[in-house]
Amino acid sequence: MKGRAILIEPMSHGREIAALVVDGRLEDLFFDLAEGDLQPRLGAIYRGVPDRLAKGLNGAMVRLADGQMGFLRETSGLAPGKPVLVQVATLAEAGKAVPVSTRLIFKSRHAIVTPGAAGLNISRRVRDEALRERLSAVAQAAMLGADEGLGLILRSSCAWVDETAIAEDVAQMREVAESILADVTGREPALLLDGEGAAMRAWSEWSDVAPDDVFEGEHSLDRLGVWEAIEALRRPDVDLVGGAWMSVEATKALVAIDVNSGGDFSPSATLRANIAAAHDIPRQLRLRGLGGKIVIDFAALSKKDRLQIEKSLGSALKSDPVETSVAGWTPLGHLELNRKRERRPLVELGL
Repeated sequence: MKGRAILIEPMSHGREIAALVVDGRLEDLFFDLAEGDLQPRLGAIYRGVPDRLAKGLNGAMVRLADGQMGFLRETSGLAPGKPVLVQVATLAEAGKAVPVSTRLIFKSRHAIVTPGAAGLNISRRVRDEALRERLSAVAQAAMLGADEGLGLILRSSCAWVDETAIAEDVAQMREVAESILADVTGREPALLLDGEGAAMRAWSEWSDVAPDDVFEGEHSLDRLGVWEAIEALRRPDVDLVGGAWMSVEATKALVAIDVNSGGDFSPSATLRANIAAAHDIPRQLRLRGLGGKIVIDFAALSKKDRLQIEKSLGSALKSDPVETSVAGWTPLGHLELNRKRERRPLVELGL
């Protein structure tokens, strides 16, 4: 199948799994965790209570709901015991406090409400000027009388959605935002807004997919072989060009990637294998839900070829939605990355 398609399928206990397929290949994946899992979702908003300053870590520990602890770096004006609104900015490593931020955003299917960033904006992907003018009018009407400092961004999905539906979507999220922003009077930690589930993250990340290419319901993931692709992701090995392969394995400390050229050890074959791996590594990490420290051991790579590998990897990272920085090469010739933890590992899917 050519083009982009979103497939959303219900799982047990009200959970969902969402997949993005581009030209017949699985490119992205979101899923809800098992019922009863208390780990905070990305984007969840809490009324937190600062517990103590962690001077050595340049931040503060914040008590959240359900016995969770958050770590907040913005400490200006913070006082122990004084409630503060915080949002989960990055998923926590096992056994560590949840990274949170006081910079809140409220996402809906067609819009993003932005406290502290006033102004009305429309996705750059909407290029038709007449349409942009109509959407601007919708945004102005929907935000009329909004709290001071509250801004709005209309997503690219607004290009093919009825204006009434957009206005209703914005009004609902604006009401939620204004209600939560006013909720700092309680003294105990509380969950004010649950984080994004699989479907909402799909609408958020893949809002440029037209409605005709969205398939929802039971057995949706069977349409384009998504379940087979997910099953393949459970294995560490990934096939590359010409019999080459790489393994992607997560440990508690880091993610290790080992690239192998296969049976052809010629310099040209090795370089092809390394370039193929560099192109596919962001996708593999994205689909497997892996982040943190990444260490890549490329196949027999000479120093003169490092720049070409970096360019190939950098090109692939440009289209990757997960923030990733290239730390550089180690003395032993490994390439290190640092990738934001904003997805749960696939092994936690619980099927």
